[in-house]
Amino acid sequence: MVVLFDRFNLPEDIYEVVFATKQQIIVAKLLVEMIKENNSEINKTEMSLFATKLHDGELITDIIDEEPYKGKKVKVSYNKRQFYDRILTPMKSMGLIDYDLYKKTYKLTDRFNKEMIGIGLMWLQEMRKPPKQT
Repeated sequence: MVVLFDRFNLPEDIYEVVFATKQQIIVAKLLVEMIKENNSEINKTEMSLFATKLHDGELITDIIDEEPYKGKKVKVSYNKRQFYDRILTPMKSMGLIDYDLYKKTYKLTDRFNKEMIGIGLMWLQEMRKPPKQT
């Protein structure tokens, strides 16, 4: 996944930096809230149940902060395969969520922050390199 941003127009919401569409932002927020409610760690079955509820349109939430949904209970629907492909997999690859193969659990992680710091350091190294001789 490629994250492109304009530092002069950086959104205040991290989800808007990471995801392309409003629907992806809503689903990612719901996922993170669900994981937080479970002590920041859920098992594979709980993730599957979440994805199935989304797919079937049975997930009801009131955390959407945008009009006309603000403060109202809303049913959210999102294709299960697209959830794994466009939400969960990118969140894992960026270090927002970690999957433990032994415990078979997903948990929120700070690896994204560490990677972004590493990217900043890479830029500093590039900036300080002498010009190439021709």
